[in-house]
Amino acid sequence: MDPTKVTIPPMKDLTDENITANTHIINSQGPDKRLQFLMHSLVSHLHDFARETRLTTDEWMGAIHFLTATGQKCTDTRQEFILLSDTLGLSMLVDAMNHPKPPGATEGTVLGPFHTHDALEFENGESICSAGKGEAMLVLCTLRDTAGRPVVGASVDIWETDETGHYDTQYADRGGPDCRGILRSGEDGFWFKGIRPVPYPVPTDGPVGDMLLKLKRHAYRPSHMHFKINAPGFDELVTALYVRGDPYETSDAVFGVKSSLIIDLRKIEDAALAAKHGMQVGDWLLVHDFVIITNEESDALRRAQAKEALRKLGSVAMLNSDGLPTAAELD
Repeated sequence: MDPTKVTIPPMKDLTDENITANTHIINSQGPDKRLQFLMHSLVSHLHDFARETRLTTDEWMGAIHFLTATGQKCTDTRQEFILLSDTLGLSMLVDAMNHPKPPGATEGTVLGPFHTHDALEFENGESICSAGKGEAMLVLCTLRDTAGRPVVGASVDIWETDETGHYDTQYADRGGPDCRGILRSGEDGFWFKGIRPVPYPVPTDGPVGDMLLKLKRHAYRPSHMHFKINAPGFDELVTALYVRGDPYETSDAVFGVKSSLIIDLRKIEDAALAAKHGMQVGDWLLVHDFVIITNEESDALRRAQAKEALRKLGSVAMLNSDGLPTAAELD
C-alpha cells in the first residue's frame, strides 16, 4: 500500500483515550465495508475490555502465550481453536445466528474439533464402525423438508467415539477413519449400524484443558452422535443427538445440548426388524426424524433475526446484500 495515497492521522502522542479513534481511522481505508465494520467493532470491544479490566502487561503477555500454544496444539486431525471456541460458548452462538431454525426443523449444535474430511462412504445398512467396537446400535432415520417431503440424495456425514470415549483421531496409531462415515439419503431416509454413544472428556492435554482446570470446570460431554447433512438447495445442518439421562446432559462442557436433540434409546424387540438389518434382538435402537430447511427459508429467518438483534442493540448498522451488518456511515 502506497502511504502517500491514503489519509493517515498523525501517529504520535497516542494515549489510552485517543488510541481507539486513531485505530478506527487507519482501519477504514479499504474498500470492504463489511471488513471495516468488523474491525471497528473488534477494536472497540478489545480496547474497552482492556480499559474496563485495567489489563496488566503480564496478563496481556499470558494471553498471547495462551493463543500461541493453542495454535501450536492444532494438527490435521485436531483443532484446538475450535475446542477453545466451543468451551467459550462462541461456537453455539455463531451457529445459532447463522443457521436459525423455524419450529419443527431440526436444531443445530456445535461441529466440535473432531470432524474430519477423510470419512469413507457407506451404503445404507452398513456399519460405520469396525468389528468389535462397543455395544451394537441400529440407527433408523428419515430426512424431510419442512413440508414433509423426503429429501433424496443428501450427504449425511456421521461421526462418534468408540466405547472408550475416544475418536479415531485421538489414537497415535490411527490407520484410517473409524466410527465415522458418509451415507446418501433415499426416499426412506438413511440407516446404518453404529455403537451406543458414551460420555467422554474433551482433550485436556492442551491449553484449553489448562483453562478449564483453572476455571474449575469439568471437561465432559454427554453421550452423543454427530451428524452433518448437506443437500442441494438446503441450508447445511450440523447437529448431534444426545442420549437422555446422561449425567452430563445439563452441564455439557461445550454448551451443545438442546432439549429437541435429546433422544431415547431403546432395545430391538422385533425379531423381523433385527433379521432385516443383520442385528440381534436386544441390540440398541435409535430412531429419529430429521427436518432440514431450504436456503431461502434460512436466509429469510437469518435476516429477520439480524434486524431484530440490531434494533434491540440500538445499532445504526445497516444490512448489506448478504444480510450482514455494515456501518451506516460506510454506505
